Amino acid sequence: MAIRYLLDEHLNPTYRSQLVRRNPELVVRIIGDLDVPPKGTPDPEILIWCEGTSK
Repeated sequence: MAIRYLLDEHLNPTYRSQLVRRNPELVVRIIGDLDVPPKGTPDPEILIWCEGTSK
């Protein structure tokens, strides 16, 4: 299984591109991407979402 990261919506997208450039096997999403919680989602809801996707 690939290592997966979910970055905060306030981080510059450059972080994602640099992580993936250094290790293309990483899965890096940013809050607001199509397959993750939308921007503005409260942190407790994001944590619940992460728990559900880790199973």
